[in-house]
Amino acid sequence: MRKTLLCLGFGYTARALAPRLLVQGWRVIGTSREAVEAEGVEMITWPGQDVPLDGVTHVLSSIGPNMAGDPVLAAMAGQITAAPRLEWVGYLSTTAVYGHHDGAWVDEATPVTPSSERGDWRARAEAQWQAIPGLPLHIFRLAGIYGPGRGPFAKLMAGKARRIVKQGQVFSRIHVDDIARVLAASIAQPSPGAIYNVCDDDPAPPQDVLGHAAELLGLPVPAEVPFDEAGMTPMARSFYGENKRVRNRRIKEELGVELFYPTYREGLRAVLEAEDMESFVPPAEPPGV
Repeated sequence: MRKTLLCLGFGYTARALAPRLLVQGWRVIGTSREAVEAEGVEMITWPGQDVPLDGVTHVLSSIGPNMAGDPVLAAMAGQITAAPRLEWVGYLSTTAVYGHHDGAWVDEATPVTPSSERGDWRARAEAQWQAIPGLPLHIFRLAGIYGPGRGPFAKLMAGKARRIVKQGQVFSRIHVDDIARVLAASIAQPSPGAIYNVCDDDPAPPQDVLGHAAELLGLPVPAEVPFDEAGMTPMARSFYGENKRVRNRRIKEELGVELFYPTYREGLRAVLEAEDMESFVPPAEPPGV
């Protein structure tokens, strides 16, 4: 019987996964708040239209929670619980659920102790999904996502990139194609109840990543800006409030995943090759700037 994946929130990650399944003959359904098109994917505007679950075998939810909880479960928990053919459910969470660890290593056995609002919301959403009896749930805690269209190159070309330095700060990250690789591997060998950290092998200071991107473009490396002088938004500053190194051993040992881009160096080169920087035109400054 034909496999069907329902992507609740057909965003950046789902768009990377869908082609892998479509070439295998899968049916893929995606939801979006606005009417959009995706080749080979049946799109539904949600909230608004009914979301079919009768023939769905696999569900991937990437819709973020809010202070009230997970909006998918608020609207569809009964439908999901009653879906007759579910073999695999994937929930895309974040490594923010681990909170701050002063640069130390964390893995899937590390207690969930969020130190930010977004981490707290995600932790509570994870618990909501885990509370559904008999659900073949798999949780994927994603590090910072980058890839084509989400790299640092446009900001560098526009002269807007800043190398903000906070002593000892590192971030884990993951290329979107490697997320798709992990999800496909889990779908091929489901393990209900599993939790996976999805990140590369090299947690690194953000200023090093930006500096390497500038070198790839042949541009001068932007000057360092001390964190306390950076004048960042509260949201941007909150990311620097968490400092940890995330282990990815489980995706390798249990799923057999070999990352396409084990560090930001390979990943940024691939992003640059995928983007047409020669035709890049810096955006016009808004009036009064």
